Amino acid sequence: MAVKKSDFILIDYVTKIDETGEIFDTTILDEATKSGIFKENTVYEPMLVVVGERWVLKALDDSLIGLKVGKPVTVEILPEDGFGLRDPNKIKLISIRKFKGQKTSPFPGAQIEIDGKLGTVRAVGAGRVQVDFNLPLAGKTLIYNLTIKKILKKRLDKINALIHRRIPTANIEKIKVKAVKKKVDIELPEEAFYLEGVQFAKRGIAADIQKYLEVDKISFIEIYRYAKPIQPPAATSLEQTTDQADT
Repeated sequence: MAVKKSDFILIDYVTKIDETGEIFDTTILDEATKSGIFKENTVYEPMLVVVGERWVLKALDDSLIGLKVGKPVTVEILPEDGFGLRDPNKIKLISIRKFKGQKTSPFPGAQIEIDGKLGTVRAVGAGRVQVDFNLPLAGKTLIYNLTIKKILKKRLDKINALIHRRIPTANIEKIKVKAVKKKVDIELPEEAFYLEGVQFAKRGIAADIQKYLEVDKISFIEIYRYAKPIQPPAATSLEQTTDQADT
């Protein structure tokens, strides 16, 4: 089965910089661990992509059409189709006095923000700091080794995937979804109520479902379950006899 535009697909990939062979991104836990790029709060699993929606680089998105499930492929992304060509004019020399108001001292490789722009410190000299405001991957050719793991066809699977994309740390097996015609009810597990940014995520989920699945109404249901209070045990016949004797 080949991928078409607007398909919901799950992909695994390993991405490296062609010039150096350095792996900088992956959806696969073992690869992240081996290459030393593992991030503690990242969920490593096949990534959801709605083909043609530019959830990935345009050149990569375009290359997905026609691929087949389970067949590994290699996709090369040239700099002009990826993060752009390097611009020498974006490399600036900045007075070290500019950094005195910041809590950190500049050092080569540091990521800093100057006047609202993100940059990378390339060198620190006598009184001046060389800062590169190009994107870190600008000028790099990217190599994607990827595999289409699955094409989602069922409406419920698509809804669950859109929910999981926004709140990946919630247990999807505990999320209850009921979809009838153009109405969707979503019951989240209680542990999801307290996740950071969950209200923002719910708005994103609703917008995604309405956009991609033509749903008119999305309801989020929150049920709080409390343990029943412990009732004192009924008095035994001996206790009743004692009480009567005391009176």
